[in-house]
Amino acid sequence: MSHRLARVEDLLRVELSELLRREVGDPRARLATIGSIAVSADLRHARIAVSALGNEAEREGAVAALNHARGFLRSRLAGRLRLRVVPDLEFHLDRGAEHSQRISSLLEELGDAHDEDS
Repeated sequence: MSHRLARVEDLLRVELSELLRREVGDPRARLATIGSIAVSADLRHARIAVSALGNEAEREGAVAALNHARGFLRSRLAGRLRLRVVPDLEFHLDRGAEHSQRISSLLEELGDAHDEDS
């Protein structure tokens, strides 16, 4: 990854977090936390992983609220960032923590089964 892409990703993370905290009015979006951001090489698209609190429906609602507000967020970013083109934003749910928990529980089950066999 180029140094410029990394800088843009970091800048987007900081600015989006600030916008979520201060300017987004939808309470569903306030449950969300910006995770990893992947910006395309031409800086036209940004794929943003979001973690959110609550049950599955609340988490999906938070992502839906962010995708609904992406035009607003993009226009606010245009005023804050010194970029020729502000990337199109695409939010998706970060399932990394879920995945890690599932792997941990499977490993525990394997360990328990191994201990019973010994």
